[in-house]
Amino acid sequence: MRIKTLLLLIILINISLFAQSNKNVLIINSYHRGFEWSDKVINGIEKTLYNTKTNVNVLYMDSKRIASEKYFNKMKELYKLQLGKSNYNLIVAVDTFAYEFMLKNYNELFKDEPLYFVGIEQYSQKDVDFYNLTDKVSGVLEKRAIDETIQIINKSIPKLNKLYIINDKSKNGDHTDPYIRNAINNLNKNIEIEYIRSSNLDKLKEKFSKYKKNEAIFFIRFYNNEDGSLNKNSEIASMIDSCKIPVFSTDTLFIGKGSVGGKLVDIQKLGENAGVDILRILNNQLKLSFIKVDTSYEYIFDYKKIKEFNIKLERMNLNYTLINTPKTFFDEYREFIDIVFIISPFLVLLILGLIHNLVLRIQRSKISQQRIELDKILLNAIDNPIVWQDKDGKIVEYNTKFEEFMKYKTPDNKDLTFCDFMKNYKNKPIIDCLKKFINKSETENLLRIETNTQEKFYIINQTNYTENIYNTSGTVTVLTDITKEKEAIKEKSKHQEFIIQQSKLAEIGEVFSSIAHQWKAPLVEIATIAQKQAYNEDSNFDGKNNIYVNDIMVQVKYMTDTINDFQKFIMPSTKKIAFDVHESISEMLEIIRHNLKYNYIDVDINVQEGTHLTVLGYKNEFMQTLLNIVNNSKDAIIKQKKIGNIKKGEITINLNNFEKYLQIEIIDNGGGIPQIFIENIFKPYFTTKNKGHGIGLYMAKLIIEDKIGGKIEAQNVKNGAKFIIKLETYNENIGS
Repeated sequence: MRIKTLLLLIILINISLFAQSNKNVLIINSYHRGFEWSDKVINGIEKTLYNTKTNVNVLYMDSKRIASEKYFNKMKELYKLQLGKSNYNLIVAVDTFAYEFMLKNYNELFKDEPLYFVGIEQYSQKDVDFYNLTDKVSGVLEKRAIDETIQIINKSIPKLNKLYIINDKSKNGDHTDPYIRNAINNLNKNIEIEYIRSSNLDKLKEKFSKYKKNEAIFFIRFYNNEDGSLNKNSEIASMIDSCKIPVFSTDTLFIGKGSVGGKLVDIQKLGENAGVDILRILNNQLKLSFIKVDTSYEYIFDYKKIKEFNIKLERMNLNYTLINTPKTFFDEYREFIDIVFIISPFLVLLILGLIHNLVLRIQRSKISQQRIELDKILLNAIDNPIVWQDKDGKIVEYNTKFEEFMKYKTPDNKDLTFCDFMKNYKNKPIIDCLKKFINKSETENLLRIETNTQEKFYIINQTNYTENIYNTSGTVTVLTDITKEKEAIKEKSKHQEFIIQQSKLAEIGEVFSSIAHQWKAPLVEIATIAQKQAYNEDSNFDGKNNIYVNDIMVQVKYMTDTINDFQKFIMPSTKKIAFDVHESISEMLEIIRHNLKYNYIDVDINVQEGTHLTVLGYKNEFMQTLLNIVNNSKDAIIKQKKIGNIKKGEITINLNNFEKYLQIEIIDNGGGIPQIFIENIFKPYFTTKNKGHGIGLYMAKLIIEDKIGGKIEAQNVKNGAKFIIKLETYNENIGS
């Protein structure tokens, strides 16, 4: 027992020592991954820390693309979540945005970790003191050789007349600006200076598209166009390379990409030097709270550009490096020449072996061809699309049904993978669906392909095979079309929904019939009493009483008719019948006439002269569909009236024939449907109302399109919405 306890204690101590020996560094990059300057700095840091017990985590701020205060506040909240349970030995800020962000939010994001910056050009001790971080901040400043490079330009072009200086209006550009202006003040007054801070790459390309003698460009940076858009390094390099006058730069980003060169900051070396500082800080070999300037300069020039612009470097007493120097034939092909001498004996043996192998291949090709022809006949006899791939994913064979399925002539070159084949294939919906199976990333075997005209379903069966004669293996893929089965299931589902809806309406109808029966009894009694009073010989009956009795009888009749109409309306239809649409609309409106009148909504029905109004379908369900649409219009109008947008509600119903269809338009002035919702209003359970259920318009679409065979759509018009229903007209003679 004591031995086990001792072993456990030793293991725990070792784990603790291992955890303590590893150091954790957090790097916050001002920019995004792919921004070459910061990527090179971070690569230099990671290269230095690679073989050390240091864990590096990098966060990207993407400040070149977005740098608003709101964005930084959101980022702060995100970093709180990310860093809440993390412990770091050192925080590293790459360039200005990350440095200022960490100063401002240090107390909310970190505890007592030291802060190290790299790459900024201006440092303010006041800012550090303001945030009470005096003993925590250290770093290395990047200083561009502005004065020295301008002197190089002046000496390399002795008769320099004009110098263009390009420096964008970014925050980094603002930090470099004082150094540039100081250098301009120290320059020979005979040299004309054009300082460009606001422009775009296209304008710069155009500006420097012609050669001008004794002129040069001093390029600092130009990541931001005048409209705020971001330029990629490749785009900047293209602009520099296209210039017809020499371009000098301050760092290694564009040397070899169009820049003549200059006294350059080696960005990779800057990162490596920062990595050395970081490692020494982690190992307590460097005292904190130090600020120094990086001096990783190199004089580098592009030989091709030097020759192109006839620049004489001999005038300058510099220890410089040339790139892109021409190679001799021996230098260019040294490795090839060495290899040829070494492998010549082996090449002879290889050629003999290839000849022998070729003879064997010719002998086997006849057998292979016969087998391929047989396989092709068997594949083409199968009525399903089939494709046969080898173990490397290359297409071995396919049948004619597969060609028909792809709607594209498969290339004769069988030494292709599915992905190679897809590069020339234009049917994008099929490509997107098949890629999951090509890459074997899809576990389901159902393939759904949707185009503008149709939707198809296939079951994909993939079987691995092994062939022992030729020692080959691969996969056979068979696609079985189940579109009809899917459509049948979908149609059955919709029919069940319709039956359920009818069942609910039938139950409501039975309940209402019972209520209607109870209502009719007192109405009959009221009518009987009124008539008895009218014809009673003992009563003092005069003309005035006669008017009262008639009014009572009219109201009783109206209430009885209303109950009968509503009772008839609520009951579901049992079969399709031919009915007059205008008549049905009038009956539906009569049911809600008082409701519309109470809410001051006018309804106009416009029937174009000569319109054929008879259709075949479910009359009551059709009326319920119209009622649902009109009620939605009524609710929208009431809402608009409450907020004062309109004073009076208007609903217009237009009926006219369009080809063989009857077109019904229901137009209101209720403010319309939000454009973002208009594509979804017919989907089940989608609603824009606070207490809506999302069933009404879905059932309307199901009834109109699936049960009556029509078409329904919605669109916005001026001041409101318009629903369009198209139903095929019914001719009794043709129908019978």
